[in-house]
Amino acid sequence: MVSGATRSPRGHFPGIFTLANGLAREGKLSDEQYRFWRAGNDWYDANYPNPSHADPTVYDSSLNPGAVAWFKATAAHLIERVDGYLQLLAAHEVACERVESTDP
Repeated sequence: MVSGATRSPRGHFPGIFTLANGLAREGKLSDEQYRFWRAGNDWYDANYPNPSHADPTVYDSSLNPGAVAWFKATAAHLIERVDGYLQLLAAHEVACERVESTDP
């Protein structure tokens, strides 16, 4: 998992998609960055189930405080696409780090 280096108001470290989505929502992306972000998110949506689509309460802070999604280390086809998101975050000086765990 890649997470932000600063805790969110909910008390957890936001993941790479939350960080990138925040930049897009705030209108901080250039046209090229926005195209990358939109295409990347569309690809993930088509190729990886969004936990909140299966259960809209999965990220509800009162029901599931600290809930975050992780990629399995064996999901190389999903992880390899993260580099572009890292470049996007670096371009906006958003601090983040890769976190690995055998028991997330």
